[in-house]
Amino acid sequence: LCMSEAFKEMYDVIVNRRDDPQEGSYTCYLFDKGLDKILKKCGEECTEMVIAAKNHDNEELANEINDVLYHMAVLMVERGLTVEEVDAIMRERSKKIGNLKQFHVSDHNT
Repeated sequence: LCMSEAFKEMYDVIVNRRDDPQEGSYTCYLFDKGLDKILKKCGEECTEMVIAAKNHDNEELANEINDVLYHMAVLMVERGLTVEEVDAIMRERSKKIGNLKQFHVSDHNT
């Protein structure tokens, strides 16, 4: 099972929890609390991922990346965004070669 297939399976479970709520489900709790709670959790998990990376802890980093992906999938379901829609954009972007953006250099001393 590759990562994209595992993500799709997780996404499908999240859709199922939304459509058929289960008692004691964390996913159902997030849907009940709404978009603000889901967004808060996305931000928290991103921060925890950054800290794990900074601490050079790859096991913790892998766990935090999974937490980010899970909460991102909950957000996608909440907003009605499908895996296929995101996948289409990802496939288009993967075809781009040599698209390094030019960054604006600013003088921070002024």
